[in-house]
Amino acid sequence: MTHVGILGGSFNPAHRGHRGITLSAIDALALDEAWWLVSPGNPLKDAANDMAPLPARLASARRMARRAPIRATDIEARLHTRYTLDTIRKLKRRYPKIRFIWLMGADNLADFHRWKNWRQIAREVPIAVIARPGYDGRALAAPAMGWLRRFQRRTDHAKSWTTWRLPALVLLRFRPDPTSATGLRAENPDWAQHFAGPVVLPRS
Repeated sequence: MTHVGILGGSFNPAHRGHRGITLSAIDALALDEAWWLVSPGNPLKDAANDMAPLPARLASARRMARRAPIRATDIEARLHTRYTLDTIRKLKRRYPKIRFIWLMGADNLADFHRWKNWRQIAREVPIAVIARPGYDGRALAAPAMGWLRRFQRRTDHAKSWTTWRLPALVLLRFRPDPTSATGLRAENPDWAQHFAGPVVLPRS
């Protein structure tokens, strides 16, 4: 079995913070690789005026993932899935020889209770939550964490995630990186014009 971490997001654009936490998660969880699921859209967010087209965001993720065990993919768009639970279920069916773990930042955990069928997501795959400065307090006090806390596993057992009974959650903490997509867009509003072209995963 191949062990893969999944990190979803808009990657608008992808940056060194994404790369850094992903590489740290690969090491902490003993993953073979990680997949960046560049989202066609987020059901919880209004269409933002500064959201770049999917091909540009995908291309920026592909560039940031170079020379690392990271694959950037638009597979959600190709699977025609809108919600995380549907994506996870289709990935598990399409790649039966892969064991997946869902990676999310603490900012996402803070809003996890707003995700469609969020408890069922936790019953489908283990979840690794990566600390983010400024979000940890709200994440730990969030409604979803109130339910998930009983399923929390020790950080020093993170490499054993494939043996965990679901639901299961582990909290990971790495050296913070202040880089943000919002800041990068403010510095260079026309960044998307420098990127083009899709990247896909091999067919099963």
